[in-house]
Amino acid sequence: MDILEIIGFVTGAACVWLAARENIWTFPVGIANNVVFAAIFASSGLYAGAALQLVYLVLGALGWWWWARGGADHGRLEVRPTPRWAWPVAVVAAAGATAVLAVVLGTWTDSAVPFWDGLTTGLSLVAQLMLNRKWLGSWYVWILTDVLLVGLYVSLGLHVTAALYVLFIGLCLQGLRRWRRAQRDAATGSPASVAASDPALVA
Repeated sequence: MDILEIIGFVTGAACVWLAARENIWTFPVGIANNVVFAAIFASSGLYAGAALQLVYLVLGALGWWWWARGGADHGRLEVRPTPRWAWPVAVVAAAGATAVLAVVLGTWTDSAVPFWDGLTTGLSLVAQLMLNRKWLGSWYVWILTDVLLVGLYVSLGLHVTAALYVLFIGLCLQGLRRWRRAQRDAATGSPASVAASDPALVA
């Protein structure tokens, strides 16, 4: 069992657990996780996955700011339904990223699985951007991506990482349930949505 996989397991699980609770500490923990997985993926020939972790460093910083200051009057960002226009844009963006990455990886690298590497990368980018905006639909995209990644990692012998993503699926389902409740509470003015997260961390 590789020590990097163990660290990735712990920080990754913590990152998703915090996101499910709308806790802004998900971003610094996620950045630490990105560094670990960049090393794991690069050594396994998953070059798009490794590059994705570096992109996540930028997205993490952006999401950190959005969650803290992207709401009304530069305040806390609230959970919102995904805009209708965002779904077709997300599909086109994911498909385009998959096609480009599959060609690049298959032509100029020795990637073991260029199509699947590109597909999961494209879906992950879309999911992270949606999460940064606190769109409820982000959890559906994450669940789809994690299911694909479990199969990919098992096929590559990364069994600890595959187990982590099985856990991620459970945490994503929990996040979807909690965010649905937060959205309903916000719509009805219930204080329960505020209690779901720590205001001191998002102020």
